[in-house]
Formats: sequence, C-alpha cells, structure tokens
Amino acid sequence: MIGAGHAGLAISRVLTERSIDHAVLERGEVANSWRCERWDSLRLLTPNWQSRLPGYPYSGVDPDGFMGMPELIGHITNFAAASAAPVRTHTTVTSVRRIDGGYRVATDQGEIGCRCVVLASGAANIPRVPQLRQAVPERIECFTPFDYHHAGQLPPGGALVVGASATGVQLADEIQRSGRPVTLAVGEHVRLPRNYRGRDVLWWMEHAGVWNQRYDEIDELDRARGLPSPQLVGTPEHATLDLNVLSAAGVAIVGRLAAIRDGRALFSRRTAPSVRAGGPQDATPARYVRPVGAPECAWCRGRSA
Repeated sequence: MIGAGHAGLAISRVLTERSIDHAVLERGEVANSWRCERWDSLRLLTPNWQSRLPGYPYSGVDPDGFMGMPELIGHITNFAAASAAPVRTHTTVTSVRRIDGGYRVATDQGEIGCRCVVLASGAANIPRVPQLRQAVPERIECFTPFDYHHAGQLPPGGALVVGASATGVQLADEIQRSGRPVTLAVGEHVRLPRNYRGRDVLWWMEHAGVWNQRYDEIDELDRARGLPSPQLVGTPEHATLDLNVLSAAGVAIVGRLAAIRDGRALFSRRTAPSVRAGGPQDATPARYVRPVGAPECAWCRGRSA
C-alpha cells in the first residue's frame, strides 16, 4: 500500500479484517498531505458526518460542522492507531516494477517484494500549472496552493487567482479579506448552494444516491472526470461562496486566463457564458471585468483533479 491517507488506511483496515498481510508505506507522517500541503485556514467542504472510515464514524460534538486541518489530522491519525495499521512512515517509494509473481517496490529504506500494489497516493497532489506560467515576468511572485499558507506571505499589492473551483474561490475570498485587491480568472466551474431547503447540499446528494453511482453508470465518463470541483466552502456559518458573493465583496471577475504578452495578462471574453453555465439562471449577476492588463500580482493556480 502506497500512501497513509484516507484511502490507504481504509484499505488497510479491510485487509486486516481479512488477515491479509500487508504494509502501508508513507513518505512522511500519517495524513502527510493534510499536514504539509494545505493552507492554514482550510476546512473540509464536506460535513463532519461524511468523514466516515471503515468501522470509525465521526464521533465529535459537531456532526454538521466542517473540520479544520488540526481536527482532520487528528481524526485520520486516531483511525490509524485504532485500526493498528502497519504504517511505515518516512519511507519514500522511488519505483515499482513488475516481476514474476508480483512486484518489486524500491524505497529509500530498501526494496520490498509483494504480490499486489495498491496506489493510494492521492488524486490532487501535483500542482497543475499551465505553460503560460513561463511568460510571467520574474518580478511577479507566483504560488500554487502547495506554496500558499496564508495571505501574510504574499508580497504587497494585488493578487490574480487563476481558477474558480473550490480552491480558487476560497483563496480569492481569504486574500481579499486581507485587504488586497483580488482578480479571479474564471473558466468552466460548478456552483452549488451550501444549503437547500434546510439541509446541506451534500446531504441531498448522499440521499439522492449520487455518491453510490458506479463509473459505468455515468454518461460521458471522460467529461465527468474532468469536471472541476464545485464552488463550496466549509464555514461555521454554513455560508455559500460563489462568484456572486465574491463580486459583491469587491473581487473582480474576469474570463479564463488566455495569454500573457509583454507582461500583461489577457483574458477570454467568454466570461458571461461560462458564469451562466456554472450556476442558477436566476442568480444575481456577478460583476464582470473586461479583459485588461492585470496589475503586478501574486498568482495562484488550483490543483489538478
């Protein structure tokens, strides 16, 4: 097993219940990505009651709340201990190769032979940075969400946030609240209300069977896999965060970042159709900004799905 996060530990628990010998290899500590590769204020956008692991449901005092990073790390770490997962921490896998009868896994702690390998290393742990990053002038500092921890680390001036899925809107909101002018470049996106008819929107999705759909039951699977994560945020207030909320707060909404020429950012003019496609037709229109040269800014880009 490669990875000691939610998936790796859950599979480990199932294997242990079936007396199948195995090891869980982790490059850092248990829940390493949550410890090292998230910004400080991040909360899960899924309610706490959804943080269910095999035989280990959420047992805290706020099932409808949203865990922050310290609580989530504790939840995963406690599950690893309760299930006696055979985790080998600080063991980095460098290669996996097929051999007769199984696999040979090379790590910085030596080699391991096994019949099967489970890759549980995560689906969003490589920053997705487009080629046009190379055209950004050197004087402008650039960040991915792996580099960003809090607004205080950004240089003075405005910020351009590229990408308006869950990560993008949350960072745009946080940076704008720090007092900086923020521009948000928006492409295809999915908007959802945080609450609908007195229930969290993810409660409705669970009870509608959305989470139980098999991959072979989904139309246009390739497109579904490429859809961005919805514009949601987990807050104590159960607030909705979308383009309308950000626009009302003063964030400038522009189209997809199309090019950078002579130190100026150029944006697609198809902002309005993209926004209409991403949310309810009766929503209050967001304030749109025509493509113009962007000011000097910090630059953030969302993770790959």
